[in-house]
Amino acid sequence: MGFTYRAALAALAVGASCISMAAAAQDAPAQDQDGGEIVVNGYIASLAKARELKRQSNIMKDVIVAEDMAKFPELNLAESIQRLPGVAINREAGEGRRITLRGLGPDFTRVQLNGMEVLGNVDSAMDSRGQRSRDRAFDFNIFASELFSRVEVEKSYQASQAEGGMAGTVGLFTAKPLEQKQGLTGAISAKLGTNSFTKDAQPRVAAMLGQNWGDRFGILVSVAYSKRKTEEQGYNTYSPSQLSASKIAGYLGKGLDISALSAEQQAKFKSGDLVFASGNRLSVWDARQERLGLTLATQWRPADNLLFTLDGLHGEFTTRRDEYHLATRPDNTSGSVIFDTGSKINSIHWDRTNFVDAISVDNATYASEHRRSLNKNKFNQIALTGKWEASDSLTFDGHVGYEDSKYTTPYDDKLYLRAQGGMTTTYDADGAGATNTYRWNTTDPSKYTFKEFYFREFWNKTSLKEAVGNAALKLDDIFTLRAGGSHRRYETSGSEVYNDGQFHAVTGTPVTPYAVVFSQNKAASWVTGDYAKAFATYNAAHTVAGATDIENTYKVTESTAAGYGQLEWNAPLGGMRLRGNLGLRAYFTNLDSNGLITNSNDTPIGGNVTSSHYSGVLPTLNATLEVTPSFLIRVAAAKNINRPGLSSVAAAGSANADSGKITASVGNPYLKPYKDNAIEASAEWYFGKVGFVSVGVFHKDIRNLVISQTLKNVPFSTTGLPLSTLPGVTATTNVDEFTRPVNQAKAYVTGVELAAQGNFTFLPAPFDKLGMAANLTLLDSNAPNNGVDNPIPGLSNTNANATLYYETGRWGIRGSMNYRSSYLRTAYDGKDPTSKDGFDGTIYVDAAAFFNVTDRVRLTLDAINLTNETEVQFNSIYHRLHNETRSGTTVFAGIGVKF
Repeated sequence: MGFTYRAALAALAVGASCISMAAAAQDAPAQDQDGGEIVVNGYIASLAKARELKRQSNIMKDVIVAEDMAKFPELNLAESIQRLPGVAINREAGEGRRITLRGLGPDFTRVQLNGMEVLGNVDSAMDSRGQRSRDRAFDFNIFASELFSRVEVEKSYQASQAEGGMAGTVGLFTAKPLEQKQGLTGAISAKLGTNSFTKDAQPRVAAMLGQNWGDRFGILVSVAYSKRKTEEQGYNTYSPSQLSASKIAGYLGKGLDISALSAEQQAKFKSGDLVFASGNRLSVWDARQERLGLTLATQWRPADNLLFTLDGLHGEFTTRRDEYHLATRPDNTSGSVIFDTGSKINSIHWDRTNFVDAISVDNATYASEHRRSLNKNKFNQIALTGKWEASDSLTFDGHVGYEDSKYTTPYDDKLYLRAQGGMTTTYDADGAGATNTYRWNTTDPSKYTFKEFYFREFWNKTSLKEAVGNAALKLDDIFTLRAGGSHRRYETSGSEVYNDGQFHAVTGTPVTPYAVVFSQNKAASWVTGDYAKAFATYNAAHTVAGATDIENTYKVTESTAAGYGQLEWNAPLGGMRLRGNLGLRAYFTNLDSNGLITNSNDTPIGGNVTSSHYSGVLPTLNATLEVTPSFLIRVAAAKNINRPGLSSVAAAGSANADSGKITASVGNPYLKPYKDNAIEASAEWYFGKVGFVSVGVFHKDIRNLVISQTLKNVPFSTTGLPLSTLPGVTATTNVDEFTRPVNQAKAYVTGVELAAQGNFTFLPAPFDKLGMAANLTLLDSNAPNNGVDNPIPGLSNTNANATLYYETGRWGIRGSMNYRSSYLRTAYDGKDPTSKDGFDGTIYVDAAAFFNVTDRVRLTLDAINLTNETEVQFNSIYHRLHNETRSGTTVFAGIGVKF
């Protein structure tokens, strides 16, 4: 990885140098071989449009533009956005899902759709990737990219923008009818693809149709549909654990046999110094996904100075997933380490950190798990926008809108089988992989017995009502005064219900009537259970009726009123031009939180209702000095906020009594928002038709970050939980450990962003049709936790992108590389070695090509993840393997027609 990383950065440096060398040649109008001006089209056209929007902006902004109707540059919005400086993404089943902007995670990025804030989460196959997380982040794989005409990433903050996106604001824009050519216009594209793992047929269809009646009225509708199978294969381990000497002695006393070990090994084993992976498993995640998107835009211009736009969007994203795992899962050991009390350890080896990196065990216990789930996501938004140019100096604009996002899982079931046999496990020294060798027939159904069923359902709903109004008064040729206000009411609620208490009476029965040999995993095959046949065998069906295990049940309502004033200017200054804005934004937020309280038996006790409020004022400054029309210097300074995560402010909680020890935890609706002070500057040089080179620096000081606080030996009244939560408690009953989120942590992030793009027209033909777009972001951060210095979770120190393209008026091809260095999911807390969890760096390589059969017909070819990159998730301060997965290479061929 190190060599590849250095090679990638070297390629970026060479590319940037070539672009700089090309600048002089591009300052004059570029000519083709026949002496005529080069026609800007295709991918180059999208770069040119995006660059112009970036240059004209008063704030620091990057833009992606679709070249034409239904021609967004990438198949996925997140994968397009990752090409911009400072943006990194994570993936779900090989497809971009969430973004990290300038080192701050998805929760710190505000996403807007047609000017209105948008919230929406989908599902992940893994807990370690935020499987059921319901948060403020937006999952970009909800929508097909063909529905959008433009994406803007606002990196610096201005008072006219809604508060809350500390990392920045991503604006998504669908096409508008009056922006199209007059009359009837449309486009349709159809693609068919496959994946190297699934080898299925993956259709992807998009169509857009618009009609304008002059420049007064227009309607535009679009639809996008896709269907595909996905498969991820991997090897997982569970959190490393250090078993105490007393616990080891307990296993030995119950029959664990270590007689085959040397005296030295036995002594080390008994000492309690060794660290074991709590277990491991081979895994395959299969999914069938369907995505549907519909948009409707209507524009009416009743007068030359008045325009109304009505936007509607509906999105559906459905995933039917089957997971198959063969895992070590002993019945009689806490922590599920590979050995059981009745096992025999034949050999063992540990490294210099005392981590057991190789072990051979007889009579280990396994679980074959077949998990199935259905996940449905539906999103709806409607927004009415108006703009009125009341006079040459006075303009009004604003919008009202409503949206809702519903996420439901009607079933999330697990069917466990149990088996025993010998196994040797060897972990790679770099923590990136491991190998299991089984000394028993994993495909023999007679080796397995029934263990249990596990049923679960959960749901989440989010809604937003928003009204925004702005007025702009042009005071003179230099100054414009802008002011406005907004009101947002945001609600989110959810619940999870479990039922795993049935069918224990038939544990240990044969599985032959419903056994199936699962052979998709490339490392081994094993027996799994067929649900329909298993249900028939035990007269069972998915049900959570009567379940008392109800968790994460809450409702949060957040209402915010805000107002701002902003002075804008555009003035000559000594032969140059200075433009920008200075503003103040005030916000007032009320929060109502209602959460369910449960006890040791997961029994619902009742609701916990609280209210809180906070307010503040945010100053902002953005200034751009046009030294020349092609050379700009920008500076910005601002305060901004980020509201805490939903799980933190939800009033849900629990209290448990175990062996006389009471523990309790509860959310904290009184959390204050995160706050930052941000400064940044950049220099930008524009040349040619698409070329530019930019260098930027930024720094953010952040406070009020939320950490988990654990208080020991406090009275029960401190928890705020009702006394009815546990039988027999009083206000003064001692609570051994009370955990809650609190505002305490501080952090900073500092970064450098380098970007360059340009056409290599200075090269001799045919190489003059080459071009490159490249960027590099270097970040540094610190977020201390319990006295331990850690980077901010989600922050990669290095992010790099390079796209090399070749384009003529008839055809074009491009290849893209994205590099993201390692990053943390959770930081080391200074106490628990397993609290640290993160991902190793990755390099993804994609390619795309097109051929214009005619002016209206285009053939396309897209390839995603050409190298079948491995995602490696590590765990603990020992950097041990947590997950290792691959998702295959996907290829699409298609045809597009416009009229």
